[in-house]
Amino acid sequence: MKKPSANAANWGMLVLLGLIWGSSFILIKKGLVGLSAIQVACLRIVISMIALSPLLLKHLSKVPKDKWLAIFGVGFFGSGMPPFMFAIAQTRIDSGLTGIINATTPLFAFLLGILFFGLLFQWIKLAGVVMGLAGSAVLILLGTGGVDWSTYGYGALILVATIGYGTSANIIGRYLKSVNPLTISAVSFLMIGIPALAVLLSTDFIPRITAQPEARVSLGYVAILGVIGTGYASVIFFYLTQRTNALFASTVTYLIPVVALLWGAVVGEIITPWHFVGMILILLGVYLSSNRAARLWQRLWQKSPHSPASAER
Repeated sequence: MKKPSANAANWGMLVLLGLIWGSSFILIKKGLVGLSAIQVACLRIVISMIALSPLLLKHLSKVPKDKWLAIFGVGFFGSGMPPFMFAIAQTRIDSGLTGIINATTPLFAFLLGILFFGLLFQWIKLAGVVMGLAGSAVLILLGTGGVDWSTYGYGALILVATIGYGTSANIIGRYLKSVNPLTISAVSFLMIGIPALAVLLSTDFIPRITAQPEARVSLGYVAILGVIGTGYASVIFFYLTQRTNALFASTVTYLIPVVALLWGAVVGEIITPWHFVGMILILLGVYLSSNRAARLWQRLWQKSPHSPASAER
């Protein structure tokens, strides 16, 4: 039997990541059947911490003294705050819509990088941000079904979560490039996992799990989300990034909303044409914000008769 090529293995991991992360939103929805939004968020963090705990013995001592604050920032903005935003938002809006709006993460990563982290400004990327935000506006204002204004606020919570993801990505890129990704993941989850456990135990989680069968079923869904969707998926993403590059690994962003929308259709969520309009705008915005689009734009500009390079020729 012919051995699979390295390229095929890379694409296989990319598709696997898209399936895992695209399924996260339906798992959150299932978790909310028997548990409160706060409990789902805390459980997701705590279970992820437990899943990554075997790495702590090896990686805890490897954290440089001047990197602790940055790692806490990654934990809070990237893994601590977003689970609460997603869980609260999905008490009112569908998982498919949540997955599509989640695709704005690279757009906010670029915008925050420009504003606060010294990232180089490029017009083509700004156009991508504007297009992506337009897609988000379409989804929040029209894709929620126009129930009431409070629904729009719940959609905005997802944008808050993606701003957190974008902040976390910039902290890593600016301050933690020299730190092992597994160290960042394991230690950051320890930092946010302990407070999340304290909050979880302050709720009626134990009585609810003891008395309500649907709560135990929901716990199972959140356990899958925490172990596979957060813990192990992070390891796959880091490994894929090391095998290829950050640009290739980040293209998983294109797969996540498609998978989320398909799951929404499977469980009977209402899919409207506005979902597809918003998704297309967001994905085009993500592409325009990528380095690949910037390089293509630069080549086209250099060949343009209006560019300085063309004028010299």
